[in-house]
Amino acid sequence: MADSSSDQCNQYVPGDTRYLPIAEHGLIGDLRSVALVGSNGTIDWYCVSSFDAPSVFASILDADRGGSFELTATVPGRTKQFYFPDTNILITRFFTEDGVGEVQDFMPIGEKAVETERHRLIRRVLCVRGSLPFRVRVSPRFDYGRQPHTLQLHGDMALFESVGLSLALTATVPLEGDDRDVWADFKLAEGESAVFALDQVDSNLPPLMCARAEAERQFATTVAYWRRWLSSSRYRGRWREMVHRSALTLKLLTYAPSGAIVAAATTSLPEQIGGERNWDYRYVWVRDAAFCVYALLRLGFTGEAQAFMNFVTRHIIHGDGGPSGPLQIMYRIDGSTDLPEQELDHLEGYLGSAPVRVGNAAADQLQLDIYGALIDSIYLYDKWAQPISSDQWDDVCKLVDWVCKHWDQPDEGIWETRAGRKNFLYSRLMCWVAIERAIRVANHRGLPADLPRWRQNRDTIYRRIMQRGWSETRKAFVQNEDDDVLDAALLMMPLAKFIAPTDPKWLSTLDALTQDLVSDSLVYRYDPLVSPDGLRGEEGTFSICSFWYVEALTRAGRLDEARLAFEKMLTYANHLGLFAEEISHTGEQQGNFPQAFTHFALISAAFNLDRALG
Repeated sequence: MADSSSDQCNQYVPGDTRYLPIAEHGLIGDLRSVALVGSNGTIDWYCVSSFDAPSVFASILDADRGGSFELTATVPGRTKQFYFPDTNILITRFFTEDGVGEVQDFMPIGEKAVETERHRLIRRVLCVRGSLPFRVRVSPRFDYGRQPHTLQLHGDMALFESVGLSLALTATVPLEGDDRDVWADFKLAEGESAVFALDQVDSNLPPLMCARAEAERQFATTVAYWRRWLSSSRYRGRWREMVHRSALTLKLLTYAPSGAIVAAATTSLPEQIGGERNWDYRYVWVRDAAFCVYALLRLGFTGEAQAFMNFVTRHIIHGDGGPSGPLQIMYRIDGSTDLPEQELDHLEGYLGSAPVRVGNAAADQLQLDIYGALIDSIYLYDKWAQPISSDQWDDVCKLVDWVCKHWDQPDEGIWETRAGRKNFLYSRLMCWVAIERAIRVANHRGLPADLPRWRQNRDTIYRRIMQRGWSETRKAFVQNEDDDVLDAALLMMPLAKFIAPTDPKWLSTLDALTQDLVSDSLVYRYDPLVSPDGLRGEEGTFSICSFWYVEALTRAGRLDEARLAFEKMLTYANHLGLFAEEISHTGEQQGNFPQAFTHFALISAAFNLDRALG
């Protein structure tokens, strides 16, 4: 793939021990926000109150200035992490010569998760064998480390106050502090425990103590919530543990108050260490969220699909008819459309991989494929969950009419390239999907539609793809019209039912993609050397494409290859079954973590491969 000289990339220190590998993290959350917990017991990413709020802990983006919540045993040993079975409660265990301890991390969720107002993070530390000394240090850095704060310390409670946000830390051990941070050293004998709770506080939400009994009660309530939710899954196949972990991860990436689904939990984790491909993914991409709805519906989680459809109806589908049409490609979790991109120059970035970005300028791009992704999810919701309303159908008709007028425009495409608009074949494909799925709904439900016009445009797009998207030179469908460049997004052609998975043209394309873009089951999106994307440096293989590849092999009947590729992909998951956006050439996770796109594709590939294997 692309090669980049050292002077094109930011300076970074290889092997910088201040930073854990991206994969050495677990995720906890309360359906409003999430936190990353390192395998060393440190919370190094947390945005209070919502996914896209400014960070309070961000040492994963700057070990010195980002802020963190450390909680660790202070004697040498090794650690292991796992999830409390069938939940999103994370347990980090410390194994030492003195004994064994564990930290239980979770954000409480009650029976009615959508009504939760208090944003609380609980860390319960226990000694389960022998005796262990522990250290805790809480170092918040408000507003991505830009906002100063004051500290008031009252024995076992600390109040951190900044402009616009205040946090209270309550503890069952005495705390010490200076003007910014608090800490404590304490020792637990077998059977003893300590509790630390971090709460958002204001005039309506005063500080709450969190005694051991209260932590135990909230632990039990949260366990019950996650197990009750997961019990709705209909998947009983070969890869149940991985599929259910992916489902639990997708659920963590949903914002309960609005029904939004964010693309990933983080911002600016690099696609290349030392490179500039660092983006903010804490927003609602229409494409990503629509695909996640497909995966959740497949598993039987209709409530999440309904919540997202409500989000679409309230916030998305009545666009203002701007340059990108009635849909913007991404939204904030409250449905707002203002996402200005800025660089946080005071943060060094993960392993020195600057810039750190918040906001996303791609929000202003034209990406025609999102219409197909959204209308396909509406079609599946109507088919598998409940019939869409008459008002929703009117909205779908408006979208399809817009697609009929604008499908032949060049755009930035699914990969959000910054090198100018092109006639991307994938965008044409998904415009075809938008019209074709709407026709299916109209025929199935007998709903009114301009079917002759829709069919004419659908068929015109089909012929355009077949004529100008096929390269006789490559014997393959290609990235752009009248070109010879390959693109892994084309793996969606049989998955979207545009072409038969055993069609000779498709099988030839699959072979070409395997030759050019596949590396031992891992799939690159495209080759930026032959298809410049306006950015310097290279990137890893794209994990969603790797799972699309598994599904394409499955549908082509190449089941042995598909199963081997799928099993290989599972070896790249982290110790908890989580995936970032990409895999490096050394097998390390790269990019924002965890990524919804990857986990959706894992679920889809597992479901279809399992069914094909019988």
